[in-house]
Amino acid sequence: MFDQREKLALFIDGANLYATSKNLGFDIDYKKMLSWFQRQGYVIRAYYYTALIEDNEYSSIRPLIDWLDYNGYRVVTKPAKEFTDPSGRRKIKGNMDIELAIDAMELVETVDHFVLFSGDGDFRSLVEALQRKGRKVSVVSTLSSSPPMVSDDLRRQADHFIDIVTLRGEIGRNPAEREARMARRAEAETEDDDY
Repeated sequence: MFDQREKLALFIDGANLYATSKNLGFDIDYKKMLSWFQRQGYVIRAYYYTALIEDNEYSSIRPLIDWLDYNGYRVVTKPAKEFTDPSGRRKIKGNMDIELAIDAMELVETVDHFVLFSGDGDFRSLVEALQRKGRKVSVVSTLSSSPPMVSDDLRRQADHFIDIVTLRGEIGRNPAEREARMARRAEAETEDDDY
């Protein structure tokens, strides 16, 4: 599937990947993920796309965004739009599809193999456009959830479909690491309370 001589670019639909990994019950270790793909080929870029809620409250995604930004990823964000639906429920909209598609098309002359972390069927046209330019496209999502997190059209259009479950051992965070991190965080919060 991968050729070590290929120039790769990773395009991560942050919200979609988060929903997929949460649905499957594991956390992504982004350091391990980047390292694994660097062993598969020459990674030119690794993009992470997400919309952020712009308010004064603490955003739980901010530490991840900052870490990615300092550790080999290009983070692309924009403010999420907040609105109230007809039934009065607060909704947040933050679609990054256009930004991802433009960045991918701008790299079409440089990259041999695009790796798209998303199951969103809206990307089928982008995949087809990249293929018309002679590029390979792998889609990373899952069929292992109910319902599947990947659109059938997108999966069929891709040159390769990688079920993220098969990468769990390579890119998943070790549950013991997570528990240790949570314990350290709780301990630090307890220490803060002592002052």
